[in-house]
Amino acid sequence: MVNLPEQARDLLREHGPTAPVWRRRVAILGGAVTIGLVALLFAHLADWAGERFTVLAMRWWWAPLIVTPLGYAAIAGITARLAPAARGSGIPQVMAATRDPDHAMSALVSARIVIVKLGLTIGTLLVGASTGREGPTVQVAASIMGYAHRIMAIPLRASVFIAGGAAGVAGAFNTPLAGVAFAIEELAAAYEQRMTLLVMTAVLIAGMTSLGLSGDYVYFGVMRQTLSVRETMLAAPCAGVLGGLMGAFFSRAVLATGRTRWSPVAWLRARPMLFAGLLGAIVAIIGVATGLTWGTGYSAARAIITGADAPHWYGLAKLATTLATAVSGMPGGIFAPSLSVGAGVGDMLRWLFPTYPGGAIVLLGMVAYFTGVVRAPLTAVIIISETTASRGLMMPLLASALIADVVAQTVSKERLYHALSLSFLPPPTETDAEAESARHDPAETPRS
Repeated sequence: MVNLPEQARDLLREHGPTAPVWRRRVAILGGAVTIGLVALLFAHLADWAGERFTVLAMRWWWAPLIVTPLGYAAIAGITARLAPAARGSGIPQVMAATRDPDHAMSALVSARIVIVKLGLTIGTLLVGASTGREGPTVQVAASIMGYAHRIMAIPLRASVFIAGGAAGVAGAFNTPLAGVAFAIEELAAAYEQRMTLLVMTAVLIAGMTSLGLSGDYVYFGVMRQTLSVRETMLAAPCAGVLGGLMGAFFSRAVLATGRTRWSPVAWLRARPMLFAGLLGAIVAIIGVATGLTWGTGYSAARAIITGADAPHWYGLAKLATTLATAVSGMPGGIFAPSLSVGAGVGDMLRWLFPTYPGGAIVLLGMVAYFTGVVRAPLTAVIIISETTASRGLMMPLLASALIADVVAQTVSKERLYHALSLSFLPPPTETDAEAESARHDPAETPRS
């Protein structure tokens, strides 16, 4: 006869609350909810920090000339000393973490790294840096999802960090679809079918958490303008070419600054505090002269979308301050500043098409420039569409993004985040080098 107690124990072990499948579900649920809460708190703190600096700059116009350079130098020095892996966006770190998930938990996405990342990113906004919180949110979210799986004794895979990072994008922008697209285009070099459920679940739970607490807000406001087919055929290529060129220039400039052997730049790179302080001085001078280029650029972008007059040079000025911040060695992302630069690009285009709907033209510039920088057209289109509720512009946005991607690829062969992720990978061992050599050398390949 069948031993019922023993059979029951086997069923409980395989399908009960302590079974791997249930522990994995608890890890996903707990991690995604925590990501949504942290992303929302981080957003409020970032907005508060930006507002504090704006008040300072309005009260004493000269204060940023002192605060910003000193702040850049101090934050870059702290980052280099305490947590070098916290510098920059955070997205390249997550890409590198997917190569070796277990080692990444003690290096690229460890608790110490992400705590430093959170604190210092708030610090950069307190000193007026042209930076964003979305990239850091991705790194923090990947870490949270990793620790959730560790606590539940679930083996770490690359898909865990990809799902966490995607949930971070969803929580940062309140855009679930953009989180999924970002996971496919950027975080996962080869998107595996088995991680689909993990990514979708994490993104939806994080998005629902953020939505439930903050309400159904639209990041840049609702845009109802549309473009006709004729208008799209004229405006989309112009936006794609201009945005793609400017975005590719930004990407190449970031990569070149980190690689150049030109002695003055190499000398300054060896002295991170001095280098960051000089870059902070550039940001301060441009900011004091314009009064528009501080922080994430969210307010300026929203004003341009809604039809406010902006100087023709705003896009170039914001690009310069964002570039200076991106290469300074401080923590901080480029998502929000890039969208703000893109709004400036779109404002330039409004003068070429004065009879076209102005807000729609601005969105074409935003999606084109953002695509030129990150080379992820699908993510760019979905982010712009979800953050402006501009579903009637999906086809014009997609046309601009695809043209910008082609233009950017001709100017800069490397994709920014993928190239930056290489600096966070450990140096290859002799075994790795031999395996790579054998893979490319037909003479070393065994014959069947």
